[in-house]
Amino acid sequence: METETVQSDKSIGFTALFGVLTLVGGGLMVAGPDQLTKAVGFAVAIVAASLAVSGAHLFK
Repeated sequence: METETVQSDKSIGFTALFGVLTLVGGGLMVAGPDQLTKAVGFAVAIVAASLAVSGAHLFK
């Protein structure tokens, strides 16, 4: 059982922010008009998802 209290909600904010960016990148990947836009959407989704997980752990 965890007895330590959290002083900040930064981890939730960073996770939510980068989660939304992940969805935007996924949307670009699916609905992009050309191959370059789909590739940029994929890159945005991967980087944002990585930062969401990292932000959740860094500000824990």
